Amino acid sequence: MAEPNFPPLPGFIPLKPCFYQDFEEIPEQHRTMCKRMYHLWMLNSATLVVNLFGCFVWMFGGGGVTNFGLSIIWLLMFTPCSYVCWFRPIYKAFRSDSSFNYMAFFFVFMAQVGISIIQSIGIPGWGVCGWLATISFFNYNILVALVMLVPTIMFTAVATLSFIALTRIHNMYRGSGGSVSKAQEEWTTGAWKNPHVQAAAQQAAMGAVTGGMHEQYSSPQYNENQM
Repeated sequence: MAEPNFPPLPGFIPLKPCFYQDFEEIPEQHRTMCKRMYHLWMLNSATLVVNLFGCFVWMFGGGGVTNFGLSIIWLLMFTPCSYVCWFRPIYKAFRSDSSFNYMAFFFVFMAQVGISIIQSIGIPGWGVCGWLATISFFNYNILVALVMLVPTIMFTAVATLSFIALTRIHNMYRGSGGSVSKAQEEWTTGAWKNPHVQAAAQQAAMGAVTGGMHEQYSSPQYNENQM
């Protein structure tokens, strides 16, 4: 069992990493997409930090303390929860070709896409600097509204990229023969948490990709009767 190495914490903090993360253990055909999902998680976390600053400025501009308080909750709750609830499942799905983890990812990440869209809309009183809140505040304080515009654009980017990522991973999963019934079978048999089964599935997936590439680029062979 590999020693946990994420999140990387300074030595003076009396806490230890909780997860093991190494993109080298992800099969090559999924590694780039897995890294992109990690970068998307980082962008989402950075957006929540910028939103906290935007709501802080908004509060002093007359926006009220409620939005600032909720922005703190968004940051403290959704940064770790998004990592655990949708990045870890897709990481494990890519690593071991697990239908169960794919389904867990789809279920949670669809909610993530919906939340990102709501955040980009920016309903006043929800603790986010979205389009509605930002545009309406231009009538009161242009400088504050410009600061609020930064997290608004970032929320919009997160929502757009999340939808694109969800579509691509879903097409990738269905194209490889994945289905709900396969995920149910993994859950019933307990294969989703068996490391030996996961290793065998990963080797089979890599072998299928290698075999397909060999067939694609190898020259055709003819016997004497065909000549």
